[in-house]
Amino acid sequence: MAKVKIVILAAGKGKRLEALGLNVPKPLIPIHGKPMIRHLLDAVREAGVDNAPTLVIAPDNEQQFREVLADTGCQFVIQNEQLGTGHAAMTAREQFDGADHVMILYGDHPTVSATTIRRLAEEHEKSGGVLTLATVTFPDFEGWRQWFYNFGRIVRDGAGNISRIVELKDTTEEEKAITELNPAYMIFRRDWLCDHFDQLTTDNVQKEYYLTDLVELAVSEHQPIHSILIEDPIEAIGINTPEQLSAAEEALSQ
Repeated sequence: MAKVKIVILAAGKGKRLEALGLNVPKPLIPIHGKPMIRHLLDAVREAGVDNAPTLVIAPDNEQQFREVLADTGCQFVIQNEQLGTGHAAMTAREQFDGADHVMILYGDHPTVSATTIRRLAEEHEKSGGVLTLATVTFPDFEGWRQWFYNFGRIVRDGAGNISRIVELKDTTEEEKAITELNPAYMIFRRDWLCDHFDQLTTDNVQKEYYLTDLVELAVSEHQPIHSILIEDPIEAIGINTPEQLSAAEEALSQ
């Protein structure tokens, strides 16, 4: 297999979890006795894709991350300003040297499995394309599925090809009804990714650099976007609220 560098974005503040009274960054909140990010790191190690993933963290949390994850072999990159997922990935650019592909994962998504990580890497290499992403589908956003309503929508053209990903804040009413979602697990061909960082802009509601905008850039170049479907939707859960934390705890106890 070609060499893959895994970059885990872990600089988010997790303000909606402050009510729990835990004095740690969100990815270090414990689930079943260990920080949630360790569940992800266990999956990465089991997948056998990258034995030394890179974590993008905030400067005020650096010491805590280094202490808690000292035995993991992780590399650390500091994102001094939180300007979006695209900016976070750009911050880690120097870590890409020597890699053929770059996979992006998230420190607050502890339920993604080793199987999905491995499938994503294998499908990407097999495709020969510049970008492959994982998607998840739901029949609706009722009950526990309401947590996924805030995810970006996968927009496909009339032939079923992915044409773009639109963030909820930027959606039309029609796009809000789309139930194929983006959990943001992506893998890029390294040279293409680095060549296109400079084309990202902050022309959106959040005024941030969205990594997902690279999908539209690839489409504009007539590059096919490949995808895999996550078989168990709970693997897509991102933790932003106490309720989502409880759901992840339940999922990881199975």
